[in-house]
Amino acid sequence: MNAVKEKPIGTGRVSVRVAPRALIVGIVLFVLVFLLSAVSMTTGDYPLSFGDVVKTLFGFGDAGTEFIVTTLRLPRLLVALLVGGALGVSGGVLQSLSGNPLGSPDVIGFTEGSATGALLVIVLAHGGSSEVALGALAGGLLTALVVGLLAFRRGVQGFRLILVGIGVAAMLTAFNSYLITRASLQDAYSAQAWLVGGLNGRGWEEVVPVGIAVVILLPIAFGHGRRLSLLEMGDDAAKGLGVPVERTRTIMIAVSVTLCAVATAAAGPIAFVALAAPQLAKRLARSARPTLVSAALMGALLLVASDLVTRLAFGEQGLPVGIATGAIGGLYLMWLLSSQWRRNRA
Repeated sequence: MNAVKEKPIGTGRVSVRVAPRALIVGIVLFVLVFLLSAVSMTTGDYPLSFGDVVKTLFGFGDAGTEFIVTTLRLPRLLVALLVGGALGVSGGVLQSLSGNPLGSPDVIGFTEGSATGALLVIVLAHGGSSEVALGALAGGLLTALVVGLLAFRRGVQGFRLILVGIGVAAMLTAFNSYLITRASLQDAYSAQAWLVGGLNGRGWEEVVPVGIAVVILLPIAFGHGRRLSLLEMGDDAAKGLGVPVERTRTIMIAVSVTLCAVATAAAGPIAFVALAAPQLAKRLARSARPTLVSAALMGALLLVASDLVTRLAFGEQGLPVGIATGAIGGLYLMWLLSSQWRRNRA
């Protein structure tokens, strides 16, 4: 990556240093997210004008429009925005800490752990949506703990974390398949529907918990962004610059894992957003440092765009968005591995 110049914004103790190109990329991404959100709210089986949506949001719409806007489309859009943003930041933090673009929660097993927790609740306890969400959250956190302990050797090393995570993910995938084979037909259908990941039927009961998590955790992640970039220089250099290395690494791993687990609990396993969003944001900003704000906006943009495309192509209850992101993400992963291979040969 090319080095970029940064300029201070603000005065005194609240000033921050921002690269002009990264700032422009962030503004463009924000505008695109807003425009796509507006299109998403007005598009569907019952098209609405933007004015009708705004009037309804301020309480001046008729009953039918209010049901479409506030019960069906707005919570679905908010889940897409919040889940996409959470996955983007979660992936950006882990990729920075591991020093590897493959260090994404859906590659190193955290997402599979959430799926295992949800499947155990569906198959063994026959729980409802709230219990499934709690199971997914617990499964993701427990898997992260196991992977971290197995990868720990005088600290958590990036390459070892990825190898251990891929191995744990493979075992959890096999276990999840076993659980489905032992489930009743109805439970197996529910489990498989949850495993593909999607936004169909998501309501305010999903918006509230993931919204609370995002409001609490994203400022913590953004506040540690500079320390995260210093950690990429190596532990010794970071310590020399006054960074509390182990405390910062522990906080950021906890933030990343919780964001991923909460997002998966809300929408199921959404593939490749956590992998692709931070890399796309860094490439657009031409930055060697982690760009967590842009990663959040890129994650939200990818998920809202994927959901809108699947709705236009297959209808409101058609193709789950997790299948679309998986198909596109597979192509991105092949390109990423190919570019890494060419770089290593150069």
